[in-house]
Order: sequence, then structure tokens, then C-alpha cells
Amino acid sequence: MAKIGKRLKKAYEGIDPLKAHRLDEAVKLIKSRATAKFDETVEVSMNLNIDPRKQDQNLRGTVILPHGTGKAVRVAVFARGDKAKEAEAAGADVVGAEDLAEKVQAGEINFDRAIATPDLMALVGRLGKILGPRGLMPNPRLGTVTQNVSEAVSDAKGGQVEFRAEKAGLVHAGVGKASFTEEALADNVRAFVGAITRNKPSGVRGTYIKKVSLSSTMGPGVKLELSDLAEEARA
Repeated sequence: MAKIGKRLKKAYEGIDPLKAHRLDEAVKLIKSRATAKFDETVEVSMNLNIDPRKQDQNLRGTVILPHGTGKAVRVAVFARGDKAKEAEAAGADVVGAEDLAEKVQAGEINFDRAIATPDLMALVGRLGKILGPRGLMPNPRLGTVTQNVSEAVSDAKGGQVEFRAEKAGLVHAGVGKASFTEEALADNVRAFVGAITRNKPSGVRGTYIKKVSLSSTMGPGVKLELSDLAEEARA
């Protein structure tokens, strides 16, 4: 059994692991216990009543957090000609076609999000075995295969978060930094939970959201009150 350090043990003081908290209370608890020497990421985790292996229970999509993630995102765009210029003007960090594909094949992957114009997907498709496992493969469903590269780049850099259910029905994402205000973190959590709620798979039967918790990189987890969270997400 892993030993709990003094710092984490102190962080857990005053937290009842069985108690569910209102969103505003949970955010205060998380912020007050994020005492690491770096700006910790605040993460929301959701346990859903779904089986992603079934097609009608698969969950994947994106949501734009109103206050961003607090993380600098490097964006690569596979495009040629005017679309390449458009991507550069929008602030893309890496832009190219065959030359960019060669860099990826050589292991030079210095970006966090990849976007492609539809005409280059034949080229990008050959990189599937490299980009796929890293979660970087452009996908039309996620808006990363598009002619509107300017908007896609702006969204990626402006707080867009991808979500995808894991085998056990778990979904999680960073929703900001501990340095964010309580209001900003709460707004981002509402946006994320709202997106998960709106994208409820058609094959779900019974209760959809089973459990939600909030935590920071080096801090304890706090359970959220589901009824309160549902009201918050609809607000």
C-alpha cells in the first residue's frame, strides 16, 4: 500500500470522503489544498453508466471552457496554400503538408493538437499509427478536420477540451489551474458537465451520471453533489 506523505495527509484533513459537496464548496476545498510549488491543474472526473465498447454508448466530443485551461496549447495544421497562410495568421505553431508529415514520421511531434484540411487527410491518414495512440489524429467529429482552419486554431488555443469515455465509463479533463478564481473554475466545471450531459449516448438506460469528483494534481479528491451539479450545469 502506498504511503501517504505529510503534505497530502494534511490536505485531506477536514475532508469527509463520503460527503458530497456543492460545486462552490468543492472548489474552495480544492483551491485551499493545492499547496504544491507549481500551479496545479484542477481536474474533473466523471463516472458514467455507459459501456463505450457499444456503438450506441460511445461518448466523444469537445467543449470550449469559458475561462480556458490555463495551459499553452501548441497547434499543428496540415494545410497547403491559402489555408496554410490562414492557419499561420490564426496563430498555429506548426504548419505544413508533406514536410510536416515527414517530421512526424521522424518522431518530431512538438504539438498538442493537430488540425487538417479535408484534402490532406489521405496524407495524414498514413500517420494514424503515430498520431492515433497519442490522441492527436484529426477527426471530423471533433472539428479538427475542417476547411475553417482559422476557427479551429482559435478554439484549440482558446480553451477547447476534448473528452472521450474510457472502457470503464470514466471521463476526465483538466478544467483550469489552482490559480484561477473560484468563479472561473466553477464556470469551467459547469461547461464541462453540461457538455457531457448534452452528449448523452442514445443507448444509455437508467442513471447516466453516477459520480463526479474534483481534484488537483497533488491534492485530494472531493465528491460533488449530483443534484446541485445538474442544476448548475443547466444554469
